[in-house]
Amino acid sequence: MPAERLLPTTEAEDLLALVREIAREELAPHAAEAEEHERFPRDKFRLLGKTGLLGLPYPERFGGGGQPYEVYLQALEEVASAWMSVGVGLSVHVMSTYALATFGTEEQKARWLPDAVAGDLLGGYALSESHAGSDAGALSTRAVRDGDRYVVNGTKAWITHAGVADFYTLMARTSDTGGKGVSCFFAPGSGEGLSAAKPERKMGLTGSITAQLSFDGVRLDADRLIGAEGDGLRIALSALDSGRLGIAACGVGLAQAALDEAVAYAKQRTQFGRAIIDFQGLEFLLADMAAAVESARATYLEAARRRDRGLPFRRQAAIAKLVCTDTAMKVTTDAVQVLGGAGYTRDFPVERYLREAKVLQIFEGTNQIQRLVIGRTLRA
Repeated sequence: MPAERLLPTTEAEDLLALVREIAREELAPHAAEAEEHERFPRDKFRLLGKTGLLGLPYPERFGGGGQPYEVYLQALEEVASAWMSVGVGLSVHVMSTYALATFGTEEQKARWLPDAVAGDLLGGYALSESHAGSDAGALSTRAVRDGDRYVVNGTKAWITHAGVADFYTLMARTSDTGGKGVSCFFAPGSGEGLSAAKPERKMGLTGSITAQLSFDGVRLDADRLIGAEGDGLRIALSALDSGRLGIAACGVGLAQAALDEAVAYAKQRTQFGRAIIDFQGLEFLLADMAAAVESARATYLEAARRRDRGLPFRRQAAIAKLVCTDTAMKVTTDAVQVLGGAGYTRDFPVERYLREAKVLQIFEGTNQIQRLVIGRTLRA
């Protein structure tokens, strides 16, 4: 059954109804086959762009939807509940657009933002490296100024949409002053010297491309620098605060899908002459799953509402990412248990949900890093 939502406007209610229709008719029917064959659904992102979903939280004057995060995240949750790879891709695209939309000059935004939110372009976020994951300030990809251009050399790792993105928000070192030496660039998705490695062979999210991204003498015009030299780590961490809310919403969408599948199965599966949902042991398990999903949803919405009101939300974003992704892991595991042996087969989607849930506890900052962020805010 669809999640019950309290939305702030009639416009938001109409928007969510549209998103549910797209998720039900255009995404869910194709998810299992595409994931099985590891096929990237580029056409689905074009569809999301044409319907305005790739630019929901960005200003209408640049072609965005002008929606608060409270609404955008609930739309994202609906997409993720239908097809997790598309939900994560939507979240990554929105985060990849964040630096330009928030820290870019008016000239930069007028030049690039309309295309980034219109849906014809797909974004990637190029921060992590093989030796610089949780320690983002240790990255070594370097951008050296050469006249009116920067020359970029280095390799990024674990990049969603690597090789298929039309632009990347790139973090590269412009000086040797640690975290203060990192700068942010709005880089085109193709060009001489830019290449992607073979996609990683992943446990889940097999419809989403993740790969290393290599910069070998890539030349970027100097006007692609976002902010000033040295602002990159500050921009990256700010983007991650909002991006973590996107992953939190994806986690809740996945958990909701697993709960729905478990309830439907428990209603039709019989043992000892009764539907198994009538047995208290299973009923209580399903009740705990439902309580966890609704509690997690409330957690990310609280963080989103703080963000929408201009209040500090870093701790709340870390809490939401931690709670929602741990919930996704627990609820998908329990859904497999509800289905028993059937849940362990690929004839039912819950085994895929379980595989997809695990990475949510890892990317956009591991859940151990979220605890570190929360703890530091408590000491401040």
